Amino acid sequence: MTKRNRLLVAGVLFHVGAAFAAQPLGCLIEPFRISDIGSPVIGVIETTLVERGDRVVAGQPLVTLRADVERHSVAVAASKAQAIGELKAAEATAELARQKLVRARDLADQQFISGQALEQARADAMVADNRVAQAREQQGIFAREHELARAQLGLRTIRSPITGVVAERFLSSGERVEDKAIFRVAVVNPLRVEVVLPSSFYSAVKTGMSVTVTPDFPGASPRLARVTVVDRLIDGASNTFRIRLELPNADLSLPAGLRCKAELGDSIAPAQKRPALPSAPRGVDTSSLRLQLDPVLLSPARKQP
Repeated sequence: MTKRNRLLVAGVLFHVGAAFAAQPLGCLIEPFRISDIGSPVIGVIETTLVERGDRVVAGQPLVTLRADVERHSVAVAASKAQAIGELKAAEATAELARQKLVRARDLADQQFISGQALEQARADAMVADNRVAQAREQQGIFAREHELARAQLGLRTIRSPITGVVAERFLSSGERVEDKAIFRVAVVNPLRVEVVLPSSFYSAVKTGMSVTVTPDFPGASPRLARVTVVDRLIDGASNTFRIRLELPNADLSLPAGLRCKAELGDSIAPAQKRPALPSAPRGVDTSSLRLQLDPVLLSPARKQP
């Protein structure tokens, strides 16, 4: 095969691939993320605050568990943390001990008391100061115990970790929660689009590219999605690979689970396109020329003469 014929065949294959790229590809619109929300503690459901189909935001309460014991623990810990009687008593004792020490020094300077009495007054003042420090430490411990009790009570309220839509409710009030999930929440803004492409497009598709997605939904217009993931593995059986797109859905007008069409023709970067090749001479049958092509010529590892 002459060099002109090889260039001609390569040009034909390129135009065939370009025509295939211009055709819409089937795709599927899915939730961006799905979370099965359970409970970090074992308990019995007291109330459910949302139902299937409700919109939720991150941090919103979804369900509460029975927490009578935890509420009483918080009340007791709060009483201890707010009790300052022992601390005030220790401070008063320490103040009195310091005053006695001042008087003892004056009397000792005038030699009205012995040095042993002065040392006793100094020791009493030090003990009183240590009792004040001990009372303050105990007050800090009570405050931390109060925080611990509040945290344990907080575990009885299950909150949504993400912003999305409640897709399913698995348990109801009065049921026991152990390992099973209570709710399933799906993120629908943005949406995730999965597209399967032939391996010939692997070098042309890059992360960050824009792809036009047309949902198979009444009244839905084409939208632009962004390539976020390009698989690094090609399936040998089908000679295909997958890409993932991120489709904005701020108004939540598109539900997840729709089929769609993805158009890649205009999204391929110009740097990925090959230079123009000479067109086929008049009267040359390009279809038969493709059939006569030696597969070795398509190998990128072999250098062209």
